Amino acid sequence: MISDSEVQRALVVVAHPDDVDFGAAGTIASWTDAGIAVSYCLVTNGDAGGFDPGTPRKEIAGIRQREQTAAAEILGVTDLHFLGYPDGMVEANLSLRRDISRVIRQVKPQRILIQSPVRNFKRIYASHPDHLAAGEAAMCAVYPDARNPYVFTELVDEGHEPWAVPETWVMATENPDHFVDTTAAFDRKIAALRAHVSQHQDPDGMAARIRGWNEQIAVAGGFPSGHTAEGFTVIDTQ
Repeated sequence: MISDSEVQRALVVVAHPDDVDFGAAGTIASWTDAGIAVSYCLVTNGDAGGFDPGTPRKEIAGIRQREQTAAAEILGVTDLHFLGYPDGMVEANLSLRRDISRVIRQVKPQRILIQSPVRNFKRIYASHPDHLAAGEAAMCAVYPDARNPYVFTELVDEGHEPWAVPETWVMATENPDHFVDTTAAFDRKIAALRAHVSQHQDPDGMAARIRGWNEQIAVAGGFPSGHTAEGFTVIDTQ
């Protein structure tokens, strides 16, 4: 496994605004604190989200982009790529694989964090079809698409040379093998989640649920009582 000191750039690929904050905001904060430049790739603008029927649907995408931008800034992330695919209709097709490959070649990360392409029946909310599709497309982009100069040759024509990502972290897997102690960053995680104002009818209840969930993950990771953590499966993709 690559140490944080060996990573200059990391890329996060997720389906919706707020996905990264639920699953990995504490970890992202620890990376930026370590001097890692983190970029986000958002497959959709989250235009099918929200709970207020009084907000015109045509405004939701812009609202959620602004919320994600604000949440990212709390964690020290300012480089965001919105791909603009329709929320709720993501497919792991060649177009999405190409577009994620483009971002990988632009960012040139030593580490990438993606959603799981495998449905987790113990955490069904983590297995939204968009999450699964975004995870599958991102994994295909990591291997083989982004590193292969002979597929999506238009990317080379655009000036984006092939890039092999050495390490892939997968969130929301059933049996994580790596845990990050997020206790020191937990308040920033909650602040990032609260930035998604359009998504939370009960922000205080949300914060309590997230703490309980992350404390359970900490126990699974072997951390002391009262700590919080996030868990991942880490894959060598060199």
